[in-house]
Amino acid sequence: MYQSYWNLQSGPFEEKMDAAFFYESHPHQAGLLKLQYLVENRKGAGLLVGNAGIGKSYLCHVLKSQLSERHQPFVQLVFPQLSPVELISYLAVELGAEEAGIEPGTTGKDRIVRALDRQLQLLCEQGAQPVIVIDEAHLIADQRIFETLHQLLNFQQTSDIDFTLLLVGDRLLLSHLQRSAQLDDRISVRCLLKPFSAEETQRYVEHRLQVAGRTEPVFEAEAFQTLFELTQGNPRKINRLCDLGLLVGYADELPLITSDVLEAVSEELVTSIPD
Repeated sequence: MYQSYWNLQSGPFEEKMDAAFFYESHPHQAGLLKLQYLVENRKGAGLLVGNAGIGKSYLCHVLKSQLSERHQPFVQLVFPQLSPVELISYLAVELGAEEAGIEPGTTGKDRIVRALDRQLQLLCEQGAQPVIVIDEAHLIADQRIFETLHQLLNFQQTSDIDFTLLLVGDRLLLSHLQRSAQLDDRISVRCLLKPFSAEETQRYVEHRLQVAGRTEPVFEAEAFQTLFELTQGNPRKINRLCDLGLLVGYADELPLITSDVLEAVSEELVTSIPD
């Protein structure tokens, strides 16, 4: 709606996953390098932790876009509240068990585990090193899931199977792993995503505006400090606040977005933006 007013070619603060908008802040670039190291150096299992809205799922999307074809299939499970059997069955199908002549609907955990084992071996024979991402892993309520994931990693020790397992979630995931010492011990790369600094917040906004086609300033200089104070450097909160700020600026025909605009918009969002 406001794109033509601000001379934008696309929406700069949309929630969609677009690697072109990735801003290489220090914490996010360091996190991406760790994840690339995890996958490309065959470290087995990794952990990505951060607060809601910090960009964990987005970072996984960027990782996928930068990996070579040999790291396919890239399976990302976003809703992890499955039973152990459902989890193994889901992974078997997503990794191509049907193509391997295995019936994914077969009942019984042992048979499904063998199906998954066989498919992973087949992928390895083809030179593939698949990546399995369990997103929102802090929502896992069934502790048996963590035991199943540990068993999955055991495939790497008993046969020539090569894949990467990445657990993604908020800090509650750390507590879950403390109750699953065997799985926790297998995690070789750990990454904690932190919010942007005040300077990174400004550069993040300017970067997204530039990618969207804007070459001239949109925010008053003082507004960036206000933006940081209101969002504490959380990318999701920044996106929502800036998006509505641009809408208000368009509606009121403002030349630039001011601190007052951001504060007014923030008051409307204060109960709707999660921490």
